[in-house]
Amino acid sequence: MVTCPSGHESASEDFCDVCGFMIGAMAGPGGAPAGSGPDPVRGGECPRCGASRAGQFCEVCGYDFSAGGLEPPPTTRVERMPAPPMPAPPAPAPPAMPRGRPAEPGPMQSPMQPGPPAGAAWTAVVTADRAYYDSVLATGGPDVGTITFPVYCPERRFRLAGTEVRVGRRSAHAGIDPEIDLTGPPADPGVSRLHAVLIKASDGSWSVIDPGSANGTLVNGTEIARNQIVPLRDGDRINLGAWTELKIVREA
Repeated sequence: MVTCPSGHESASEDFCDVCGFMIGAMAGPGGAPAGSGPDPVRGGECPRCGASRAGQFCEVCGYDFSAGGLEPPPTTRVERMPAPPMPAPPAPAPPAMPRGRPAEPGPMQSPMQPGPPAGAAWTAVVTADRAYYDSVLATGGPDVGTITFPVYCPERRFRLAGTEVRVGRRSAHAGIDPEIDLTGPPADPGVSRLHAVLIKASDGSWSVIDPGSANGTLVNGTEIARNQIVPLRDGDRINLGAWTELKIVREA
């Protein structure tokens, strides 16, 4: 075992196992290393960075305290350059033009037909249609002999509201309560519980659809296909059942 200049017991004979100081360094007065202060290993500050001294080398900048009275090399200050400005994003490329001949100008479009006035009100006027009844009898169906034309059938008017108006006969058992209830009296036996549906379009006009009635639906004398939406105009006539007519009227 040897003793370093700071008094530490060290098994190594060249550098202290405790403080790392060179044991064979040239000693100054009192056995201390040349150029050192009263305590060459502990005490004092690093002449380079000012950190507390705790061994042969500064723990902050690595300065060698055994170098004696040598002046520390000047510290070079590194100036931080400002970051260059971020480049502006590139402008979007214009849309690619089609190659070849330029497109020929199309024909002038005809002006759109004006739709119904925004404040127009639509009404379904329900009456008994004798001519339609006679055409039903002319078909010679199995039940035509039991169907009679009503002696008296007052005119009924139903204002179309909302986006959907059902036409049929009320049935508490089936849970059907149509907006245009043709239950009667007089009752048309050929009208189904849910016979037709009037549907409002976005422009305020109305259409009719037959969701699958037993005896079909006619618009202006022509039977319409099941589940086909048929647009309606002011004055159009819808026939259903054995003698019922709905006339669609647009009122100001």
